[in-house]
Amino acid sequence: MIPQNLIFDLGGVIIDLSVDNTIQAICKLSGFTPQQVRLAYQKNPEFFEYERGEISDSEFRSALQRIFSFASSDKEIDTAWNAMLVDLPIAKLQLLDNLKQRFSVAVLSNTNNIHLSFVNQHMLPQVSSASSLNNYFHIHYYSHLVGKRKPEPGIFTQVLDENNFNPEQTLFFDDNKENIEAASALGIQTFLVEHPDRVLDYFRKL
Repeated sequence: MIPQNLIFDLGGVIIDLSVDNTIQAICKLSGFTPQQVRLAYQKNPEFFEYERGEISDSEFRSALQRIFSFASSDKEIDTAWNAMLVDLPIAKLQLLDNLKQRFSVAVLSNTNNIHLSFVNQHMLPQVSSASSLNNYFHIHYYSHLVGKRKPEPGIFTQVLDENNFNPEQTLFFDDNKENIEAASALGIQTFLVEHPDRVLDYFRKL
């Protein structure tokens, strides 16, 4: 069925990411190895709690200081945390602008206040006069503002129900296989973005 509604993830889909950048930055602050940083991410609940908005920016920074045993400033911590946000390609923003004329366009992102603030205050002004990334979407769902995160089914059903989206007429773009599978289980059309340019390639074919 031809989609009427498009839902986009941000990181790895609209925004180019390199999680390794943040891992390396934390290694420099802490003396941890990359493997230790990855293991800490998996073991400590504060990362997901922060994505759900259950802890504040300051509580998250304190958690990082405790987990990684460093005493860095807020600015140093934020710089390390934001290092994974590599680029906001203007071609992606132009694509979203064009798609808004033909579809209902939503963003559904596992994110957090530090990252979203950095995108809006530092990355977006380099490529756009828009005051917020929200300007490029009709509908906005950020995990830390809705208290849910992908791949939890509840965040998908919230988007569908609040906007009267028929899942069969909705196409979801994400770079995470678990998120794709969760959306697909609800009947949503899906597209796994295995490389950031795949989104542009997909719409060039239409």
